[in-house]
Amino acid sequence: MSAIKEKILVIGASGQIGVELTLALRKIYGGANVIAADLREENELLKGSGPYVSLDIMNKEMLHVLILRQNITQIYLLAAILSATGEKNPNLAWHLNMQGLLNVLDIAREENLHKVYWPSSIAVFGPTSPKQNCPQQTIIEPTTVYGISKYAGEFWCNYYHQRYGVDVRSLRYPGLISYKSAPGGGTTDYAVEIYHDALEEKHYECFLSENTYLPMMYMPDAIRATIELMEAPQEAISVRHSYNLSAISFSPKEIAASIQKHIPDFTISYKPDSRQTIADSWPQSIDDSVAQRDWNWKPEYDLDAMTADMLKNLTK
Repeated sequence: MSAIKEKILVIGASGQIGVELTLALRKIYGGANVIAADLREENELLKGSGPYVSLDIMNKEMLHVLILRQNITQIYLLAAILSATGEKNPNLAWHLNMQGLLNVLDIAREENLHKVYWPSSIAVFGPTSPKQNCPQQTIIEPTTVYGISKYAGEFWCNYYHQRYGVDVRSLRYPGLISYKSAPGGGTTDYAVEIYHDALEEKHYECFLSENTYLPMMYMPDAIRATIELMEAPQEAISVRHSYNLSAISFSPKEIAASIQKHIPDFTISYKPDSRQTIADSWPQSIDDSVAQRDWNWKPEYDLDAMTADMLKNLTK
């Protein structure tokens, strides 16, 4: 860690990734040096671990004042409208996802912030992208407003790095699975809901068909990937759009079988809805060899290890 004291702002800190990332950053940098911000009220899990502010990312002046007042040196911008929710209100999803990013990049340029983190997603890929081992550079023609906004955002990140030298870094997250905080309206949310229903109802009705394979990742791996990317030396970062990131790929049928090893009488049924179309437009697996090469990325959890940990922690 550098001798310069880092002061970090996490925007969207009450969300699925935000909660766990904030807690992890507070462990490294100290509670007082990581400020959690969200439009929503403070997540219960964050209470007592460090400062919390109410923030609307669309209010650039308010954001700017907060950054100056708190001597912020790094921003993690996680506030976004996700894939399934975005399809219900495309204009809002585009406006919030884009303007939020541009506000942060512009202030980062003006105030010479040390680093910015902004997540992209596998949603940037579309039906014309390779389905298996989808590479870092490939055909990218997204079909959801979320995917469109993330892809456009990747170009803005690269632009601000090339033109203004802003050290902005990004990962294309797969579907993220966690027990601490609820998912936020994405197409991969079934993989969180299924564990809850397995324990509570012994049955789950899945909104995707049984053989829908999607790239997924257990939250501890996602948090570690994010922090490892941000701690990597600047010269190691060769991708300024967004890095492919991979851990596991599975189908609803496979996750159900994994759960049945622990809960033998668990059953699953299938009732695909509009989210099936989104899932069908995405790759089934991702090639993240560039992340492996640049900053030694390596996932820890496979499907069965994740299932065991999820069920253990949800049972608590």
